[in-house]
Amino acid sequence: MSAVFAVLCALLAPVAADLHAVNCSQVQDAFTYLGYSPANVPTEESAGGDLQVCAPQRTCCNAEMEEDISQRSSRDFEKLMDDTSEELRDTFMTRHKRFDEFFLELLENTERSLNEMFLRTYGKPYLQNAEVFQGLFAELKRYYTGGNVNLEEMLNDFWMRLLERMFQLLNSQYLITEDYLECIGKYMEQLKPFGDVPKKLKSQVTRAFIAARTFVQGLMVGREVANRVSKVSMSSACVSGFTKMLYCSYCQGLFTLKPCNNYCLNVMKGCLANQADLDPEWSKYIDAMLLVTERLEGPFNIETVMEPIDVKISEAIMIMQENSMQLSYQVFQGCGQPKPSGMSRSARGVSDTFSGRFSPYNPEELPTAADATRLDRLRIVWKVMQHSVTDVKEKLKKFRKFWSSLPEAFCQEEHVAAAESAEDDCWNGHEKGRYIPEVLKDGLTNQANNPEVGVDISRPDALIRQQIMALKVMTNKLKNAYDGNDIYFQDSNDESSGSGSGSGCTETCVTESNSFITDAPVQEAEKTDETSSASIIQPNLLLLVFFATLALKEHWR
Repeated sequence: MSAVFAVLCALLAPVAADLHAVNCSQVQDAFTYLGYSPANVPTEESAGGDLQVCAPQRTCCNAEMEEDISQRSSRDFEKLMDDTSEELRDTFMTRHKRFDEFFLELLENTERSLNEMFLRTYGKPYLQNAEVFQGLFAELKRYYTGGNVNLEEMLNDFWMRLLERMFQLLNSQYLITEDYLECIGKYMEQLKPFGDVPKKLKSQVTRAFIAARTFVQGLMVGREVANRVSKVSMSSACVSGFTKMLYCSYCQGLFTLKPCNNYCLNVMKGCLANQADLDPEWSKYIDAMLLVTERLEGPFNIETVMEPIDVKISEAIMIMQENSMQLSYQVFQGCGQPKPSGMSRSARGVSDTFSGRFSPYNPEELPTAADATRLDRLRIVWKVMQHSVTDVKEKLKKFRKFWSSLPEAFCQEEHVAAAESAEDDCWNGHEKGRYIPEVLKDGLTNQANNPEVGVDISRPDALIRQQIMALKVMTNKLKNAYDGNDIYFQDSNDESSGSGSGSGCTETCVTESNSFITDAPVQEAEKTDETSSASIIQPNLLLLVFFATLALKEHWR
Protein backbone atom coordinates (compact mmCIF):
# COMPACT_ATOMS: atom_id res chain seq x y z
CA MET A 1 0.00 0.00 0.00
CA SER A 2 2.79 2.32 0.98
CA ALA A 3 4.62 1.41 -2.25
CA VAL A 4 1.57 2.36 -4.35
CA PHE A 5 1.28 5.68 -2.51
CA ALA A 6 4.94 6.39 -3.17
CA VAL A 7 4.42 5.74 -6.90
CA LEU A 8 1.36 8.02 -7.00
CA CYS A 9 3.29 10.76 -5.25
CA ALA A 10 6.08 10.44 -7.81
CA LEU A 11 3.59 10.68 -10.72
CA LEU A 12 1.73 13.66 -9.24
CA ALA A 13 4.87 15.58 -8.31
CA PRO A 14 5.36 17.21 -11.78
CA VAL A 15 1.68 18.09 -11.94
CA ALA A 16 1.87 19.71 -8.51
CA ALA A 17 4.91 21.64 -9.66
CA ASP A 18 3.00 22.89 -12.76
CA LEU A 19 0.02 23.86 -10.65
CA HIS A 20 2.25 26.18 -8.63
CA ALA A 21 4.47 27.33 -11.50
CA VAL A 22 3.51 31.04 -11.26
CA ASN A 23 6.52 32.87 -9.99
CA CYS A 24 5.29 36.18 -8.56
CA SER A 25 8.81 37.56 -8.30
CA GLN A 26 9.13 37.26 -12.10
CA VAL A 27 5.71 38.85 -12.50
CA GLN A 28 6.90 41.63 -10.23
CA ASP A 29 9.92 42.21 -12.48
CA ALA A 30 7.71 42.24 -15.60
CA PHE A 31 5.31 44.80 -14.14
CA THR A 32 8.22 46.92 -12.96
CA TYR A 33 9.46 46.90 -16.56
CA LEU A 34 6.03 48.19 -17.64
CA GLY A 35 6.49 51.14 -15.29
CA TYR A 36 4.47 50.05 -12.26
CA SER A 37 5.64 49.96 -8.67
CA PRO A 38 6.77 46.46 -7.62
CA ALA A 39 5.16 47.09 -4.24
CA ASN A 40 1.71 46.73 -5.89
CA VAL A 41 2.44 43.17 -7.06
CA PRO A 42 1.53 40.40 -4.58
CA THR A 43 4.42 38.25 -3.43
CA GLU A 44 2.31 35.12 -3.63
CA GLU A 45 -0.28 33.91 -6.10
CA SER A 46 -4.00 33.94 -5.35
CA ALA A 47 -7.18 32.48 -6.84
CA GLY A 48 -7.99 35.81 -8.55
CA GLY A 49 -11.53 35.96 -7.26
CA ASP A 50 -11.51 39.78 -7.21
CA LEU A 51 -10.51 40.09 -10.88
CA GLN A 52 -13.08 41.37 -13.43
CA VAL A 53 -11.15 41.01 -16.71
CA CYS A 54 -8.47 38.35 -16.35
CA ALA A 55 -9.70 34.77 -15.85
CA PRO A 56 -10.19 33.91 -12.15
CA GLN A 57 -7.43 31.35 -11.79
CA ARG A 58 -4.08 31.17 -10.05
CA THR A 59 -2.61 34.62 -10.59
CA CYS A 60 -0.14 37.13 -9.28
CA CYS A 61 -2.50 40.05 -10.11
CA ASN A 62 -5.02 41.83 -7.93
CA ALA A 63 -7.86 44.24 -8.67
CA GLU A 64 -5.61 47.32 -8.42
CA MET A 65 -3.15 45.88 -10.95
CA GLU A 66 -6.02 44.94 -13.26
CA GLU A 67 -7.25 48.55 -13.20
CA ASP A 68 -3.75 49.76 -14.04
CA ILE A 69 -3.36 47.46 -17.02
CA SER A 70 -6.88 48.30 -18.22
CA GLN A 71 -5.96 51.98 -18.35
CA ARG A 72 -2.72 51.10 -20.06
CA SER A 73 -4.66 49.07 -22.62
CA SER A 74 -6.83 52.07 -23.49
CA ARG A 75 -3.72 54.17 -24.11
CA ASP A 76 -2.12 51.39 -26.13
CA PHE A 77 -5.21 51.03 -28.30
CA GLU A 78 -5.41 54.78 -28.94
CA LYS A 79 -1.73 54.91 -29.87
CA LEU A 80 -2.10 51.87 -32.11
CA MET A 81 -5.03 53.50 -33.90
CA ASP A 82 -3.13 56.78 -34.16
CA ASP A 83 -0.02 55.11 -35.58
CA THR A 84 -1.95 52.93 -38.01
CA SER A 85 -4.05 55.80 -39.36
CA GLU A 86 -1.23 58.36 -39.40
CA GLU A 87 -0.35 57.88 -43.07
CA LEU A 88 -4.01 58.07 -44.07
CA ARG A 89 -4.63 61.27 -42.09
CA ASP A 90 -1.36 62.85 -43.22
CA THR A 91 -2.08 62.04 -46.87
CA PHE A 92 -5.43 63.81 -46.87
CA MET A 93 -4.14 66.75 -44.84
CA THR A 94 -1.05 67.44 -46.96
CA ARG A 95 -2.73 66.80 -50.33
CA HIS A 96 -5.66 69.05 -49.43
CA LYS A 97 -3.28 71.86 -48.49
CA ARG A 98 -1.14 71.34 -51.61
CA PHE A 99 -3.99 71.33 -54.13
CA ASP A 100 -5.81 74.19 -52.43
CA GLU A 101 -2.72 76.40 -52.46
CA PHE A 102 -2.06 75.60 -56.10
CA PHE A 103 -5.56 76.41 -57.31
CA LEU A 104 -5.59 79.71 -55.40
CA GLU A 105 -2.15 80.61 -56.73
CA LEU A 106 -3.29 79.78 -60.24
CA LEU A 107 -6.26 82.13 -59.89
CA GLU A 108 -4.12 84.97 -58.55
CA ASN A 109 -1.47 84.56 -61.25
CA THR A 110 -4.06 84.41 -64.02
CA GLU A 111 -5.73 87.61 -62.82
CA ARG A 112 -2.38 89.37 -62.52
CA SER A 113 -1.37 88.22 -65.99
CA LEU A 114 -4.64 89.47 -67.51
CA ASN A 115 -4.36 92.81 -65.72
CA GLU A 116 -0.81 93.44 -66.93
CA MET A 117 -1.46 92.34 -70.49
CA PHE A 118 -4.69 94.32 -70.87
CA LEU A 119 -3.04 97.40 -69.37
CA ARG A 120 -0.28 97.22 -72.00
CA THR A 121 -2.71 96.43 -74.80
CA TYR A 122 -5.68 98.70 -74.06
CA GLY A 123 -4.35 101.27 -71.62
CA LYS A 124 -6.74 103.82 -70.15
CA PRO A 125 -10.01 102.19 -71.34
CA TYR A 126 -9.03 99.04 -69.48
CA LEU A 127 -8.28 100.94 -66.29
CA GLN A 128 -11.67 102.64 -66.53
CA ASN A 129 -13.42 99.29 -66.86
CA ALA A 130 -11.07 97.03 -64.87
CA GLU A 131 -13.75 96.29 -62.27
CA VAL A 132 -15.56 94.13 -64.86
CA PHE A 133 -12.58 91.78 -65.03
CA GLN A 134 -11.84 92.06 -61.32
CA GLY A 135 -15.43 91.05 -60.66
CA LEU A 136 -14.97 87.96 -62.83
CA PHE A 137 -11.99 86.74 -60.82
CA ALA A 138 -13.58 87.69 -57.52
CA GLU A 139 -16.58 85.52 -58.36
CA LEU A 140 -14.38 82.64 -59.57
CA LYS A 141 -12.46 82.77 -56.30
CA ARG A 142 -15.67 83.04 -54.30
CA TYR A 143 -17.02 79.97 -56.11
CA TYR A 144 -13.84 77.98 -55.56
CA THR A 145 -13.72 78.81 -51.85
CA GLY A 146 -17.27 77.53 -51.36
CA GLY A 147 -19.44 80.51 -52.19
CA ASN A 148 -22.97 80.13 -53.49
CA VAL A 149 -22.16 81.10 -57.08
CA ASN A 150 -23.81 79.76 -60.22
CA LEU A 151 -20.89 79.63 -62.64
CA GLU A 152 -23.00 79.73 -65.80
CA GLU A 153 -25.04 82.73 -64.67
CA MET A 154 -21.92 84.49 -63.41
CA LEU A 155 -20.11 84.03 -66.74
CA ASN A 156 -23.18 85.15 -68.68
CA ASP A 157 -23.28 88.23 -66.51
CA PHE A 158 -19.58 88.94 -67.17
CA TRP A 159 -20.04 88.87 -70.94
CA MET A 160 -23.15 90.98 -70.62
CA ARG A 161 -21.30 93.62 -68.62
CA LEU A 162 -18.41 93.55 -71.08
CA LEU A 163 -20.82 94.00 -73.99
CA GLU A 164 -22.46 96.97 -72.30
CA ARG A 165 -19.13 98.68 -71.59
CA MET A 166 -17.76 98.07 -75.09
CA PHE A 167 -20.99 99.13 -76.79
CA GLN A 168 -20.87 102.39 -74.89
CA LEU A 169 -17.22 102.95 -75.80
CA LEU A 170 -17.76 102.11 -79.47
CA ASN A 171 -20.89 104.29 -79.64
CA SER A 172 -19.84 107.15 -77.40
CA GLN A 173 -21.56 109.67 -79.67
CA TYR A 174 -24.89 108.34 -78.40
CA LEU A 175 -26.63 108.62 -75.05
CA ILE A 176 -26.89 105.00 -73.88
CA THR A 177 -29.32 104.68 -70.97
CA GLU A 178 -29.79 101.81 -68.52
CA ASP A 179 -33.04 100.85 -70.26
CA TYR A 180 -31.24 100.74 -73.58
CA LEU A 181 -28.51 98.53 -72.14
CA GLU A 182 -31.19 96.18 -70.82
CA CYS A 183 -32.64 96.00 -74.31
CA ILE A 184 -29.23 95.13 -75.76
CA GLY A 185 -29.07 92.18 -73.39
CA LYS A 186 -32.14 90.68 -75.02
CA TYR A 187 -30.20 90.16 -78.25
CA MET A 188 -26.97 88.83 -76.70
CA GLU A 189 -27.65 85.22 -77.66
CA GLN A 190 -28.73 86.14 -81.22
CA LEU A 191 -26.00 88.58 -82.09
CA LYS A 192 -23.08 86.67 -80.55
CA PRO A 193 -20.96 89.83 -80.36
CA PHE A 194 -17.97 87.87 -79.04
CA GLY A 195 -18.33 84.94 -81.44
CA ASP A 196 -18.15 81.45 -79.92
CA VAL A 197 -15.63 82.47 -77.26
CA PRO A 198 -18.18 82.85 -74.40
CA LYS A 199 -19.78 79.48 -75.15
CA LYS A 200 -16.47 77.64 -75.32
CA LEU A 201 -15.01 79.41 -72.30
CA LYS A 202 -18.14 78.75 -70.25
CA SER A 203 -17.94 75.04 -70.99
CA GLN A 204 -14.26 74.91 -70.11
CA VAL A 205 -14.40 77.09 -67.00
CA THR A 206 -17.43 75.41 -65.46
CA ARG A 207 -16.06 71.90 -65.94
CA ALA A 208 -12.60 72.88 -64.69
CA PHE A 209 -13.80 74.78 -61.61
CA ILE A 210 -16.45 72.24 -60.67
CA ALA A 211 -13.82 69.49 -60.79
CA ALA A 212 -11.18 71.51 -58.91
CA ARG A 213 -13.49 72.73 -56.16
CA THR A 214 -15.16 69.36 -55.64
CA PHE A 215 -11.83 67.52 -55.61
CA VAL A 216 -10.43 69.80 -52.91
CA GLN A 217 -13.67 69.50 -50.95
CA GLY A 218 -13.39 65.72 -51.31
CA LEU A 219 -9.89 65.78 -49.83
CA MET A 220 -11.18 67.90 -46.97
CA VAL A 221 -14.05 65.49 -46.27
CA GLY A 222 -11.65 62.53 -46.38
CA ARG A 223 -9.38 64.33 -43.93
CA GLU A 224 -12.23 65.07 -41.52
CA VAL A 225 -13.64 61.54 -41.69
CA ALA A 226 -10.21 60.02 -41.07
CA ASN A 227 -9.55 62.34 -38.12
CA ARG A 228 -12.91 61.70 -36.48
CA VAL A 229 -13.14 57.95 -37.01
CA SER A 230 -9.59 57.37 -35.80
CA LYS A 231 -10.54 59.08 -32.52
CA VAL A 232 -13.66 57.00 -31.79
CA SER A 233 -13.54 55.95 -28.14
CA MET A 234 -13.35 52.31 -27.05
CA SER A 235 -16.33 50.59 -25.50
CA SER A 236 -15.86 49.07 -22.04
CA ALA A 237 -16.18 45.60 -23.61
CA CYS A 238 -13.41 46.46 -26.04
CA VAL A 239 -11.16 47.70 -23.23
CA SER A 240 -11.72 44.44 -21.37
CA GLY A 241 -11.06 42.31 -24.43
CA PHE A 242 -7.94 44.25 -25.37
CA THR A 243 -6.63 44.12 -21.79
CA LYS A 244 -7.17 40.38 -21.56
CA MET A 245 -5.42 39.87 -24.87
CA LEU A 246 -2.34 41.98 -24.11
CA TYR A 247 -1.74 41.81 -20.34
CA CYS A 248 -3.62 39.01 -18.58
CA SER A 249 -0.85 36.61 -19.61
CA TYR A 250 1.49 38.63 -17.36
CA CYS A 251 -0.58 37.67 -14.33
CA GLN A 252 0.21 34.00 -14.97
CA GLY A 253 3.89 34.65 -15.62
CA LEU A 254 3.44 34.10 -19.38
CA PHE A 255 4.61 37.59 -20.28
CA THR A 256 6.92 36.32 -23.04
CA LEU A 257 3.95 34.97 -25.02
CA LYS A 258 2.25 37.10 -27.69
CA PRO A 259 -1.47 36.76 -28.41
CA CYS A 260 -2.41 34.21 -31.08
CA ASN A 261 -3.03 35.90 -34.44
CA ASN A 262 -6.62 34.65 -34.81
CA TYR A 263 -7.32 35.62 -31.22
CA CYS A 264 -6.08 39.12 -31.96
CA LEU A 265 -8.26 39.30 -35.09
CA ASN A 266 -11.44 38.46 -33.19
CA VAL A 267 -10.65 41.05 -30.52
CA MET A 268 -9.96 43.72 -33.16
CA LYS A 269 -13.01 42.83 -35.26
CA GLY A 270 -15.13 43.32 -32.16
CA CYS A 271 -13.43 46.59 -31.18
CA LEU A 272 -13.47 47.97 -34.76
CA ALA A 273 -16.85 46.66 -35.87
CA ASN A 274 -18.31 50.14 -36.44
CA GLN A 275 -15.23 51.36 -38.31
CA ALA A 276 -15.52 48.38 -40.66
CA ASP A 277 -19.08 49.43 -41.47
CA LEU A 278 -17.63 52.65 -42.89
CA ASP A 279 -15.78 50.67 -45.54
CA PRO A 280 -18.48 50.20 -48.25
CA GLU A 281 -19.25 53.93 -48.43
CA TRP A 282 -15.57 54.80 -48.07
CA SER A 283 -14.73 52.61 -51.08
CA LYS A 284 -17.39 54.36 -53.18
CA TYR A 285 -16.00 57.71 -52.09
CA ILE A 286 -12.46 56.69 -53.08
CA ASP A 287 -13.69 55.47 -56.49
CA ALA A 288 -15.47 58.80 -57.05
CA MET A 289 -12.32 60.72 -56.08
CA LEU A 290 -10.34 58.69 -58.58
CA LEU A 291 -12.87 59.59 -61.27
CA VAL A 292 -12.44 63.31 -60.62
CA THR A 293 -8.63 63.03 -60.78
CA GLU A 294 -9.18 62.18 -64.45
CA ARG A 295 -10.68 65.65 -64.87
CA LEU A 296 -7.56 67.18 -63.29
CA GLU A 297 -5.44 65.47 -65.94
CA GLY A 298 -7.75 65.84 -68.96
CA PRO A 299 -8.29 68.67 -71.47
CA PHE A 300 -10.57 70.56 -69.07
CA ASN A 301 -8.08 70.68 -66.20
CA ILE A 302 -8.08 74.06 -64.51
CA GLU A 303 -4.51 75.02 -65.44
CA THR A 304 -5.11 74.46 -69.17
CA VAL A 305 -8.28 76.56 -68.95
CA MET A 306 -7.01 79.42 -66.79
CA GLU A 307 -3.54 80.14 -68.14
CA PRO A 308 -4.71 81.41 -71.59
CA ILE A 309 -7.94 83.04 -70.34
CA ASP A 310 -6.54 86.52 -71.01
CA VAL A 311 -5.84 85.52 -74.61
CA LYS A 312 -9.34 84.15 -75.05
CA ILE A 313 -11.05 87.23 -73.61
CA SER A 314 -8.91 89.50 -75.79
CA GLU A 315 -9.84 87.46 -78.86
CA ALA A 316 -13.49 88.00 -77.95
CA ILE A 317 -12.90 91.76 -77.71
CA MET A 318 -11.25 91.74 -81.16
CA ILE A 319 -14.22 89.91 -82.64
CA MET A 320 -16.58 92.57 -81.34
CA GLN A 321 -14.32 95.37 -82.57
CA GLU A 322 -14.13 93.92 -86.05
CA ASN A 323 -17.91 93.62 -86.24
CA SER A 324 -18.77 96.77 -84.31
CA MET A 325 -20.62 98.59 -87.14
CA GLN A 326 -22.74 95.61 -88.09
CA LEU A 327 -23.42 94.89 -84.41
CA SER A 328 -24.44 98.48 -83.71
CA TYR A 329 -26.82 98.54 -86.65
CA GLN A 330 -28.44 95.27 -85.56
CA VAL A 331 -28.90 96.66 -82.05
CA PHE A 332 -30.38 99.86 -83.46
CA GLN A 333 -32.85 97.81 -85.48
CA GLY A 334 -33.99 95.89 -82.42
CA CYS A 335 -33.81 98.56 -79.72
CA GLY A 336 -34.26 101.74 -81.74
CA GLN A 337 -31.86 104.55 -82.56
CA PRO A 338 -30.41 106.04 -79.36
CA LYS A 339 -30.38 109.79 -78.91
CA PRO A 340 -27.17 111.66 -79.78
CA SER A 341 -25.19 112.69 -76.76
CA GLY A 342 -24.49 116.13 -78.22
CA MET A 343 -20.74 115.48 -78.33
CA SER A 344 -18.64 114.15 -81.17
CA ARG A 345 -16.76 110.92 -80.86
CA SER A 346 -13.43 112.68 -80.81
CA ALA A 347 -14.60 115.06 -78.08
CA ARG A 348 -15.51 112.07 -75.92
CA GLY A 349 -12.06 110.53 -76.32
CA VAL A 350 -12.95 107.83 -78.81
CA SER A 351 -9.26 107.26 -79.44
CA ASP A 352 -9.10 105.74 -75.98
CA THR A 353 -11.59 102.99 -76.74
CA PHE A 354 -10.71 99.30 -76.91
CA SER A 355 -8.94 99.80 -80.24
CA GLY A 356 -5.69 98.03 -79.52
CA ARG A 357 -4.93 95.24 -81.95
CA PHE A 358 -3.92 92.24 -79.92
CA SER A 359 -1.82 89.35 -81.16
CA PRO A 360 -1.63 86.45 -78.73
CA TYR A 361 1.96 85.95 -77.65
CA ASN A 362 3.77 82.68 -77.93
CA PRO A 363 4.20 81.00 -74.55
CA GLU A 364 7.90 80.70 -75.33
CA GLU A 365 8.18 84.43 -76.13
CA LEU A 366 6.53 86.15 -73.21
CA PRO A 367 6.31 89.95 -73.37
CA THR A 368 8.21 90.83 -70.17
CA ALA A 369 10.75 89.30 -67.85
CA ALA A 370 8.30 89.58 -64.96
CA ASP A 371 5.68 87.65 -66.94
CA ALA A 372 8.24 85.03 -67.86
CA THR A 373 9.37 84.55 -64.29
CA ARG A 374 5.83 84.29 -62.94
CA LEU A 375 4.38 82.04 -65.63
CA ASP A 376 7.45 79.84 -65.80
CA ARG A 377 7.20 79.40 -62.04
CA LEU A 378 3.55 78.53 -62.40
CA ARG A 379 4.37 75.93 -65.04
CA ILE A 380 6.95 74.41 -62.71
CA VAL A 381 4.31 74.30 -59.99
CA TRP A 382 1.89 72.69 -62.42
CA LYS A 383 4.41 69.98 -63.31
CA VAL A 384 4.73 69.29 -59.61
CA MET A 385 0.95 69.20 -59.40
CA GLN A 386 0.72 66.68 -62.22
CA HIS A 387 3.10 64.50 -60.24
CA SER A 388 0.91 65.13 -57.20
CA VAL A 389 -2.17 63.97 -59.10
CA THR A 390 -0.41 60.71 -59.94
CA ASP A 391 0.74 60.44 -56.34
CA VAL A 392 -2.69 61.07 -54.83
CA LYS A 393 -4.24 58.50 -57.18
CA GLU A 394 -1.87 55.84 -55.91
CA LYS A 395 -2.53 56.81 -52.31
CA LEU A 396 -6.31 56.74 -52.81
CA LYS A 397 -6.11 53.26 -54.31
CA LYS A 398 -3.98 52.12 -51.38
CA PHE A 399 -6.54 53.36 -48.83
CA ARG A 400 -9.64 52.01 -50.57
CA LYS A 401 -10.14 49.17 -48.03
CA PHE A 402 -8.49 50.92 -45.13
CA TRP A 403 -11.20 50.59 -42.48
CA SER A 404 -12.05 46.93 -43.04
CA SER A 405 -8.34 46.04 -43.07
CA LEU A 406 -7.64 47.66 -39.70
CA PRO A 407 -7.86 44.41 -37.67
CA GLU A 408 -5.26 42.78 -39.92
CA ALA A 409 -3.09 45.90 -39.75
CA PHE A 410 -3.25 45.92 -35.94
CA CYS A 411 -2.50 42.22 -35.61
CA GLN A 412 0.42 42.37 -38.01
CA GLU A 413 2.27 44.60 -35.58
CA GLU A 414 5.08 42.56 -34.05
CA HIS A 415 4.47 43.86 -30.53
CA VAL A 416 0.73 43.12 -30.69
CA ALA A 417 0.33 39.54 -31.90
CA ALA A 418 2.29 36.43 -32.74
CA ALA A 419 2.96 35.40 -36.31
CA GLU A 420 0.39 33.11 -37.93
CA SER A 421 3.00 30.36 -38.00
CA ALA A 422 3.24 30.37 -34.19
CA GLU A 423 -0.33 29.19 -33.68
CA ASP A 424 0.65 26.66 -30.97
CA ASP A 425 3.14 28.88 -29.19
CA CYS A 426 0.97 31.88 -28.29
CA TRP A 427 -1.44 33.27 -25.70
CA ASN A 428 -5.03 32.23 -26.44
CA GLY A 429 -6.63 34.30 -23.68
CA HIS A 430 -6.48 31.54 -21.08
CA GLU A 431 -3.15 29.79 -21.48
CA LYS A 432 -0.38 28.93 -23.87
CA GLY A 433 -1.85 27.03 -26.82
CA ARG A 434 -3.79 27.11 -30.07
CA TYR A 435 -6.74 29.51 -30.45
CA ILE A 436 -9.75 27.37 -31.38
CA PRO A 437 -12.70 29.76 -32.17
CA GLU A 438 -13.34 30.73 -35.78
CA VAL A 439 -12.34 34.20 -36.98
CA LEU A 440 -15.47 36.29 -37.57
CA LYS A 441 -16.27 38.42 -40.60
CA ASP A 442 -16.03 42.22 -40.59
CA GLY A 443 -18.74 44.64 -39.57
CA LEU A 444 -21.19 45.19 -36.75
CA THR A 445 -23.81 42.60 -37.69
CA ASN A 446 -21.20 39.82 -37.77
CA GLN A 447 -20.16 40.40 -34.15
CA ALA A 448 -23.29 39.05 -32.45
CA ASN A 449 -21.41 36.00 -31.20
CA ASN A 450 -17.92 37.41 -30.86
CA PRO A 451 -16.26 35.19 -28.22
CA GLU A 452 -13.82 37.90 -27.09
CA VAL A 453 -15.67 41.22 -27.16
CA GLY A 454 -19.30 41.74 -26.26
CA VAL A 455 -20.81 43.88 -29.04
CA ASP A 456 -24.34 45.31 -29.03
CA ILE A 457 -25.15 45.05 -32.72
CA SER A 458 -28.43 46.92 -32.18
CA ARG A 459 -26.64 50.17 -31.30
CA PRO A 460 -24.41 51.44 -34.13
CA ASP A 461 -21.97 54.18 -33.21
CA ALA A 462 -23.65 57.54 -33.89
CA LEU A 463 -20.44 59.32 -34.94
CA ILE A 464 -19.57 56.59 -37.42
CA ARG A 465 -23.08 56.81 -38.93
CA GLN A 466 -22.61 60.57 -39.34
CA GLN A 467 -19.38 59.99 -41.23
CA ILE A 468 -21.07 57.43 -43.47
CA MET A 469 -23.68 60.05 -44.37
CA ALA A 470 -20.98 62.67 -45.01
CA LEU A 471 -19.24 60.27 -47.39
CA LYS A 472 -22.51 59.56 -49.24
CA VAL A 473 -23.12 63.27 -49.78
CA MET A 474 -19.53 63.85 -50.95
CA THR A 475 -19.61 60.85 -53.28
CA ASN A 476 -22.74 62.24 -54.91
CA LYS A 477 -21.01 65.61 -55.41
CA LEU A 478 -17.94 63.95 -56.89
CA LYS A 479 -19.96 61.92 -59.37
CA ASN A 480 -21.79 65.07 -60.45
CA ALA A 481 -18.49 66.92 -60.77
CA TYR A 482 -17.12 64.18 -63.01
CA ASP A 483 -20.12 64.67 -65.30
CA GLY A 484 -19.62 68.46 -65.24
CA ASN A 485 -22.64 69.15 -63.05
CA ASP A 486 -22.55 71.36 -59.99
CA ILE A 487 -24.74 69.76 -57.33
CA TYR A 488 -25.17 73.09 -55.55
CA PHE A 489 -27.24 74.34 -58.45
CA GLN A 490 -29.10 71.18 -59.35
CA ASP A 491 -32.82 71.02 -58.96
CA SER A 492 -33.97 68.14 -56.82
CA ASN A 493 -36.29 67.20 -59.67
CA ASP A 494 -34.48 64.57 -61.73
CA GLU A 495 -36.08 65.81 -64.92
CA SER A 496 -34.41 69.17 -64.61
CA SER A 497 -31.01 68.01 -63.46
CA GLY A 498 -29.88 67.34 -67.01
CA SER A 499 -26.31 67.08 -68.16
CA GLY A 500 -23.62 69.42 -69.40
CA SER A 501 -21.27 71.83 -67.71
CA GLY A 502 -23.71 72.99 -65.08
CA SER A 503 -27.37 73.34 -64.33
CA GLY A 504 -29.97 75.91 -63.45
CA CYS A 505 -30.13 77.68 -60.13
CA THR A 506 -32.79 76.55 -57.72
CA GLU A 507 -35.19 78.92 -55.97
CA THR A 508 -32.86 79.19 -53.01
CA CYS A 509 -29.85 80.09 -55.16
CA VAL A 510 -28.85 83.73 -54.86
CA THR A 511 -26.13 85.39 -56.93
CA GLU A 512 -24.80 88.88 -56.54
CA SER A 513 -24.83 89.95 -60.16
CA ASN A 514 -27.92 88.83 -62.03
CA SER A 515 -29.76 92.11 -62.49
CA PHE A 516 -29.14 92.23 -66.24
CA ILE A 517 -30.20 88.68 -67.00
CA THR A 518 -33.85 87.78 -67.44
CA ASP A 519 -35.87 85.31 -69.43
CA ALA A 520 -36.57 87.99 -72.04
CA PRO A 521 -33.54 87.28 -74.27
CA VAL A 522 -34.57 83.67 -74.85
CA GLN A 523 -38.17 84.57 -75.50
CA GLU A 524 -37.15 87.40 -77.82
CA ALA A 525 -34.72 85.17 -79.67
CA GLU A 526 -37.43 82.61 -80.32
CA LYS A 527 -39.71 85.36 -81.57
CA THR A 528 -37.15 86.84 -83.93
CA ASP A 529 -36.42 83.47 -85.46
CA GLU A 530 -39.93 83.60 -86.84
CA THR A 531 -39.86 87.29 -87.83
CA SER A 532 -36.20 87.92 -88.52
CA SER A 533 -36.73 91.26 -90.24
CA ALA A 534 -37.60 92.82 -86.89
CA SER A 535 -34.05 92.76 -85.62
CA ILE A 536 -31.65 90.83 -87.85
CA ILE A 537 -31.25 92.30 -91.32
CA GLN A 538 -31.24 90.15 -94.42
CA PRO A 539 -27.81 89.13 -95.84
CA ASN A 540 -28.35 91.01 -99.13
CA LEU A 541 -28.62 94.31 -97.20
CA LEU A 542 -25.43 93.93 -95.17
CA LEU A 543 -23.10 95.66 -97.61
CA LEU A 544 -25.49 98.59 -98.08
CA VAL A 545 -25.79 99.09 -94.33
CA PHE A 546 -22.06 98.74 -93.83
CA PHE A 547 -21.20 101.51 -96.29
CA ALA A 548 -23.99 103.76 -95.02
CA THR A 549 -22.70 103.40 -91.46
CA LEU A 550 -19.14 104.02 -92.64
CA ALA A 551 -20.24 107.24 -94.34
CA LEU A 552 -21.93 108.45 -91.16
CA LYS A 553 -18.79 107.60 -89.19
CA GLU A 554 -16.63 109.72 -91.49
CA HIS A 555 -19.13 112.59 -91.19
CA TRP A 556 -18.94 112.47 -87.35
CA ARG A 557 -15.16 112.71 -87.49
